[in-house]
Amino acid sequence: MRTKIIFSEKCLNYGGWHIESPERVRKAYEILKEKGYQFLTPEPATENAVLRVHDAEYVWNLKKGFVEDGDTPAYENIYEYAKLAAGGAILAAKVNGFSLMRPPGHHVGVHGAALGALTRGFCYLNNIAIAVKHLDKPTLILDIDGHHGNGTQEIFFKDPKITFISLHRYPHYPGTGHSSEANCLNFPLPFNCGEKVYLETLDSALSQVDMSKIEMVAVSAGFDTHMGDLASLGLTEKAFREIGRRIGKLKKATFFVLEGGYSGENIGRDIDQLLKGVEENAP
Repeated sequence: MRTKIIFSEKCLNYGGWHIESPERVRKAYEILKEKGYQFLTPEPATENAVLRVHDAEYVWNLKKGFVEDGDTPAYENIYEYAKLAAGGAILAAKVNGFSLMRPPGHHVGVHGAALGALTRGFCYLNNIAIAVKHLDKPTLILDIDGHHGNGTQEIFFKDPKITFISLHRYPHYPGTGHSSEANCLNFPLPFNCGEKVYLETLDSALSQVDMSKIEMVAVSAGFDTHMGDLASLGLTEKAFREIGRRIGKLKKATFFVLEGGYSGENIGRDIDQLLKGVEENAP
């Protein structure tokens, strides 16, 4: 059975000039629709779900539009859009789907910008963290975005239920993730390292996890590692098919949450290949 895509056109109704634009998700949606995927519409996350992850003062400031940095504007009603994206992640977790929503989330920590970063990197609420906390199961979070998931690491650092793996370009924004700490396994990779190095690193990373203790896999699915994108590691559609095969071989319930990737055409095709790879080996 094909993985269902979680999507609401409401997530296209803010922004426009920014690199994290509506167009990148709109184009991906159109490609996946043409390929015959089924779509489900999310509801916003509840405030209680948000507050299980984020500090109440940060949430209050976000509601009021008092939180802004150079990467992350205080758009009108951004808290409502962020809650809808978090709700998309929660729905994806419930149905083992793929949340094709914006804004992304993995750079925002408990109080906002995480682990010493100066900005929140286009993120307002940590969608995948909200979904994982909502499920409350032993979970492997696999972050394949080209930037280190510093917010997710901060939220789950030393959490006994969570193993966090991040493969990312380094040195690069946000400048974290240069080494592993506690339950957070970090694998920094050089610019345009290519498919062979990336997949060998992914295999090594996954081999370090005791999957008998894991009930769920949550994937922060960023596609800015695609050749020529913002955090290029020289990957192509073929590489995403192979990444998906490895995720499928874990034989665990799995959901996906969109993070980065700034070419809508590439995102749509890469998602399709990733999910086809998963479905080849899914339980």
